[in-house]
Amino acid sequence: MHEMSITQSVVEICEGHAAGRKVVEVVLEIGELSGVVPESVEFCFEACTKGTLLEGAKLTIEEVPGRGSCPACHGEFPLQSLFSPCPGCGAFGLAIISGEELRVKELELA
Repeated sequence: MHEMSITQSVVEICEGHAAGRKVVEVVLEIGELSGVVPESVEFCFEACTKGTLLEGAKLTIEEVPGRGSCPACHGEFPLQSLFSPCPGCGAFGLAIISGEELRVKELELA
């Protein structure tokens, strides 16, 4: 489960930016195409925050939908998979516009 190490890294990033202050809430963006399972991050969060500045903090996960664009027909559309063809012209090699995000968007400190 790579979500455990990802969650641990999120905790380390948050502690670094908290500068010794207690963290009340973490807002995390996770893209649909990132390969990270939001429910698994939620499950790991409590264990990873025990004994840290984030212990007891609320975790809010914002899921970012996948969007792609086609270099052949220049269409832009929702993207469910990294290897999907263009729904307009059937071309492959689509550019990903969004959905690969994995970032700490916001911290609320006490």
